[in-house]
Formats: sequence, structure tokens, C-alpha cells
Amino acid sequence: MQPCVYILASKRNGTLYIGVTSDLIKRVWQHKNDLVEGFTKKYKVHDLVWYELVDDMASAILREKQIKEWKRQWKLELIEKLNPYWKDLYPSII
Repeated sequence: MQPCVYILASKRNGTLYIGVTSDLIKRVWQHKNDLVEGFTKKYKVHDLVWYELVDDMASAILREKQIKEWKRQWKLELIEKLNPYWKDLYPSII
């Protein structure tokens, strides 16, 4: 199990969701299959567009809170540094 922070998107420049997990593959699969009630299911936010591995869950939670406070433009820039075409990264992690 590797703690990480991740961003899901509905489409390029679409609705964003920022989350934290210790099992990225399982968690994204849950989002993609609408097994997580709430925001991602309601707004069809299913594409993994960015993630960052961290050392421990406390660091992941802190990083998640930091990113959630950012301006939207900063979040978009963060995604585009790693993933300029907004590809769904899920196939590359499974």
C-alpha cells in the first residue's frame, strides 16, 4: 500500500475531484464503477489525470488539503505538467 494524492477529471478542463488513498488502483476502480456515492458519481468524474505518491498517509492528507485550497488555474497547471493531453492514467497504473 502506497499513500497518494490523486486528481480525477470529468474531461479536459472539466470538473475536478481531489482525493487521497493508500490503494490508488482500487480507489480509482471504485470511482470508475460508481461504487463511491457522492461527488464523483453525481458529476461523472472518472478519469485519473494526476497523482503523486507520498511517504505516509499524514503527508498525503496534508498535500490533499493544500491542493484543494489552490486556485483552479494552479490545479490545471499541476495536471498539465505531468499529463498535458489529459490522458486517463488508470490503464498505466494497473
